[in-house]
Amino acid sequence: MLCLPRERESRNVHDGHLLETGRNILRMEAAELEKAAERLGDELVEAARLIHSCKGRVVVVGMGKSGLIGRKIAATLASLGTPSFFLHAAEASHGDLGMVCREDVGLFISNSGQTREVIEVLPFFRRIGASVIAMAGSADSRLAREADLFINTGVDKEADPLGLAPTTSTTLQLAVGDALACMVTELRGLHKEDFALFHPGGSLGKRLLLRIRDVMASGERVPRVSFEASVREALFEITSKGYGATAVVNESDRIVGIFTDGDLRRLLEDRGVEGIDLSIDEVMTKSPMTIGPDKLAAEAIHIMEEKEISCLLVEENGRLCGIVHLHELLKAGVA
Repeated sequence: MLCLPRERESRNVHDGHLLETGRNILRMEAAELEKAAERLGDELVEAARLIHSCKGRVVVVGMGKSGLIGRKIAATLASLGTPSFFLHAAEASHGDLGMVCREDVGLFISNSGQTREVIEVLPFFRRIGASVIAMAGSADSRLAREADLFINTGVDKEADPLGLAPTTSTTLQLAVGDALACMVTELRGLHKEDFALFHPGGSLGKRLLLRIRDVMASGERVPRVSFEASVREALFEITSKGYGATAVVNESDRIVGIFTDGDLRRLLEDRGVEGIDLSIDEVMTKSPMTIGPDKLAAEAIHIMEEKEISCLLVEENGRLCGIVHLHELLKAGVA
């Protein structure tokens, strides 16, 4: 491990100076992004349309720091519906080129545009007829000259204090990759529901895909009593089913009310223990909030938060078909 001499390992730098250094780095990188936004034009549009028309995959090729950025760009493209993968330039010539097909589009990334390992991959793409988009910092580089499309990601200066480490250049590469991915998304007309299909295990996917019927209790698990039942009977149903509430239904199983453990506490405070012998029809909450089984589970969360309740009765074709509790939604990862 290479270490600096002990007297150079740290400096007595004032916090204010250190903060200003950090802010200047952010300003420098933001300025390069702004310049690129003004400089880049039709080449971005052409690249986005080429990627959109690709019948294969987008093969992102890179090395070193640009390779790390390439991995992120490939992941972003894939998450937004564009099949893509990262190809490490050094591994390509050791068998990984077998993953590349004629229908693919190569997105080659190199700040200098002269990285040997990246350049060595170019002839293979040319030989099989796959298109190449180059992201490089110089229009005079070999990568820029031999690509079908060139996107200039050159910067005036790296942002680190020495002006050497890939900082501003990699930030710009990443931003251009994001721009291309989002432009292709617009061409595809992707919706939130489509995005969720690529993220079924994440919280966003669950919020956009999970329906009430996927998490609700149904059948015998649903607490229900007749509108002719007593509070005592309702209390037994609430206790045995464990939802803190029971639906109140008529002879056609249509929902006419709900009775919760909160309603019970208020009843006992007002009427004492004699209240449990009253008819449920007298003390229930009439016309309760309900939700349909095909509604998004996320909608149930919104209703519960807005109404400050912990469960919802599920109604289909006017009849009780289930119940869903906040705890079930939280366990499913919706919230």
